[in-house]
Amino acid sequence: MESRARAMGHAIHPTLIVFPLGLLATSVIFDILYLITDRTGFQIAAAYTIAAGVISGLVAAVFGLIDWSAIPAGTRAKRIGAVHGLGNVVVVVLFAVSWLLRLGADNWDPNAGALICSFAGIILAGFTGWLGGELVERLGMSVSDEAGLNAPSSLRRSAGRPRTRGV
Repeated sequence: MESRARAMGHAIHPTLIVFPLGLLATSVIFDILYLITDRTGFQIAAAYTIAAGVISGLVAAVFGLIDWSAIPAGTRAKRIGAVHGLGNVVVVVLFAVSWLLRLGADNWDPNAGALICSFAGIILAGFTGWLGGELVERLGMSVSDEAGLNAPSSLRRSAGRPRTRGV
């Protein structure tokens, strides 16, 4: 089914998700660089990118909820969309907690709890991002009104599709 929240002919939610994913992943890279180099600046950059990632994640979530609410009940797409959305709420909460744990520290210095939240958040974001890809690529969400909202998982080998070997 086509996205219900569209701008200039394109679905809004898939357009917006690149911002929180990119920003939150970048914050983890800054944290890793800080841990490796101990150079002031990386942890400050991580804190700012987390803040921007959390805010942009909340904006993207609004449009995701609009699209999810239009999916017919009882479909595989509705179930996957629910797990995708709830998982991403957990991702945003983990990064928000990481940001709050840095808030009172000198130069936004992350403690172990802040780092654990960020690292757990980015791992979970990888899984929820894959679910989003499953919704679009396999089930045709936001692509076509003729979408297969009950198509089998992309991890299943289809009987009608031959397995290819080599490249």
